[in-house]
Amino acid sequence: MSTLSAPATLEFPAESIEKQVYTIVEKFAVNIPVANDRNRLGYSLYKFVKGEGDAPLITVKNAKLSLKGISAKDLAEKLDQELKTIVNSK
Repeated sequence: MSTLSAPATLEFPAESIEKQVYTIVEKFAVNIPVANDRNRLGYSLYKFVKGEGDAPLITVKNAKLSLKGISAKDLAEKLDQELKTIVNSK
């Protein structure tokens, strides 16, 4: 019995909102060591930027992230500042 290789994944274009949001979240990989936590947070923040989700302070609090070296409030404030650059560029 053999195992198939993983399917190829397509990257979002660099100028897309999705890529910009996920790049911001990846900047905090040291503080959010679990990759799945970063993916969930990225999706939630993408929904926020699109006008459908909660603000970063609420999202970080509700996401139950495994944080290291930063408080949830500080992370939310930093994410909010970073996301303003995306919102202003739309």
